[in-house]
Amino acid sequence: MRLGVCYYPEHWPEAMWKDDAVRMKALGIEQVRIGEFAWSRIEPSPGEFDWGWLDRAIDTLGAQDLKVVMCTPTATPPKWLVDRHPEILPRGADGRPRAFGSRRHYDFSSPVYHEASRRICEAVARRYGQHPAVAYWQTDNEYGCHQTVLSYSDAAVKRFRDWLKARYGSIGALNTAWGTVFWSMEYRSFDEVDAPIGTVTEAHPSHRLDYRRFASDEVQRYNRMQVEIIRAHSPGRPIAHNFMQLFTEFDHYKVAADLDIATWDSYPLGALEEQWFAPEIKARYLRTGHPDFASFNHDVYRGMSKLPFWVMEQQPGPVNWAHWNPAPLPGMVRLWSWEAFAHGAGCVSYFRWRQAPFAQEQMHAGLNTPDNRLDLGGAEAARVAEEIRAVLADPQADANTSVTTPVALVFDYEAKWLFEVQPQGADFHYPRFAVEYYSALRALGFDVDIVPVHAPLDGYRLIVVPPLPVVPDDFAQRLADSGAQIVLGPRTGSKTVDLQIPANLPPGPLAALLPVRVWRVESLRPNVTEPVTLSADAASQQNDGHEGRARHWRDLIDLDTHPDANPDAHASEIRARFGDGHPAYVKHGATHYLASLFDDGTTEALFARIAREAGLAPTPLGDAVRVSRRGALTWVFNYGPHTHRIAATIPDHAFVIGGREIEPQGVAAYHTASRTA
Repeated sequence: MRLGVCYYPEHWPEAMWKDDAVRMKALGIEQVRIGEFAWSRIEPSPGEFDWGWLDRAIDTLGAQDLKVVMCTPTATPPKWLVDRHPEILPRGADGRPRAFGSRRHYDFSSPVYHEASRRICEAVARRYGQHPAVAYWQTDNEYGCHQTVLSYSDAAVKRFRDWLKARYGSIGALNTAWGTVFWSMEYRSFDEVDAPIGTVTEAHPSHRLDYRRFASDEVQRYNRMQVEIIRAHSPGRPIAHNFMQLFTEFDHYKVAADLDIATWDSYPLGALEEQWFAPEIKARYLRTGHPDFASFNHDVYRGMSKLPFWVMEQQPGPVNWAHWNPAPLPGMVRLWSWEAFAHGAGCVSYFRWRQAPFAQEQMHAGLNTPDNRLDLGGAEAARVAEEIRAVLADPQADANTSVTTPVALVFDYEAKWLFEVQPQGADFHYPRFAVEYYSALRALGFDVDIVPVHAPLDGYRLIVVPPLPVVPDDFAQRLADSGAQIVLGPRTGSKTVDLQIPANLPPGPLAALLPVRVWRVESLRPNVTEPVTLSADAASQQNDGHEGRARHWRDLIDLDTHPDANPDAHASEIRARFGDGHPAYVKHGATHYLASLFDDGTTEALFARIAREAGLAPTPLGDAVRVSRRGALTWVFNYGPHTHRIAATIPDHAFVIGGREIEPQGVAAYHTASRTA
């Protein structure tokens, strides 16, 4: 556990650098990220490098025993490169290039930009790959930010055609997979396939989905190029990339596979404002952020990181980029920091050291104000640093160990793309439903692993699958072999990999686990819900006559056994029905199928019942308190407006941070073994 900060020496007079470094160290900062936007200062003219200022900046930080995270500066190609090669600019669906004057103005598919990136990465890696102060690397910055994954340039289309040829082998195979006989869309060669834009009505859905897959692979290809260069010149130093919060435009699992550390940039208040949350939820958590949003991201990136994940940018105060930008309540910067560590983080790094008085982000707070005085977030960071020392000094805490949990949630990037291509209902929003499932599990007191669809599933007792349209052929067998209780959301198994309806109808390859047949579907307007009645839970004497509401979607299902279903399996049990009598929730053996998305209370009730069947003990926490466990410590976080009291079964001497009374926006941590009830 350690703290870091993002720093931009090129923004400040050199006379300030030493004092900044000394104050960073005194505050408790241990690592400093630099250089991700500095290309124009490193190479002010083509082939003319100015290393002196950057040498001195790194030496200044290193002299205070600060570890440097050195970045490749490719997120911001300089003006001279754009003027020389305007073809590096990405092209939008409107056919227009995205111009210079901001950032991320490059096309992942541009061969010219690949070569330019290779050259600057090689120069930076050669210069600093063996520098004693450079301990880590970051590739680029926030791949895809500002919706820059998709480009429709000539270079992108050319590479897309090559990608299709590698995927399908022959144009006949592509025509069959896509079903291009529909509307006379058949192709004679791959060279006839254009980008799926500019059509009279919607472009072919399989075409659009494959373009999303291709664009994602281009991000992976570009990142791998940078990683290979860094590894050649700076062996042994871990490489990271800073992903974004709930950003789903490319497959992060594939990109992270080439990295050592998955990091992400945490801005809970901006996220609350910009995401789908209802106005009343945004008002309730205006200055704290939603209790499960940052945690969801922690668990996503923990699951794909080889080393402990990091938060590369932690919000320290108001940001500048949301529609409205409130200030966090006192205590929230500390709470967010400890929440990351409780979920397994190795570093929390604040953005930024000092608020900039100029340019696009001048309204974005830092640990220090523009006049160089410690801001509220800086004071809370200093407190976290003191508490880290106390936790690490506790011989019983074992705080640097990993997070272990018997609960997994499957999260899939392609599912989001497919539901955008073919939503069938305008508000069928996959990330929202995944977070809602996760939030229900967290509200029941569970830690959660978030895993890809191809991940090993052994060792889990409860596996929750939000709507997952395309499932691997071996998924049913791996679920069965896990021995866990399985929860499947609606639309799971509803499409083939080529975006067609399975021959045996949904749930397709999962029919062996779940002998049902989804024969019709419907989407529901936002102001329409359907009543749902749950059957009684005899084991716990709960849910008897529980009335809930179904939202967004309904799968209409028959319980007729599929030909490939296991005849020795248990008979299906209808555990909930819609108001019109159709099954809303069906159990078959250890598999539970939800035919709709339900209100929060109903989802929690269902998950609690299934968790008990998995041998787990749900502990309802409400909507303001969350619990996490890492190593020998249990952490409690209070997002609410009222003091939370921890049960008397935890002795006073067990607390490492805080105590039994947790104030609003407060944190407590105690030795898990001390819990006696």
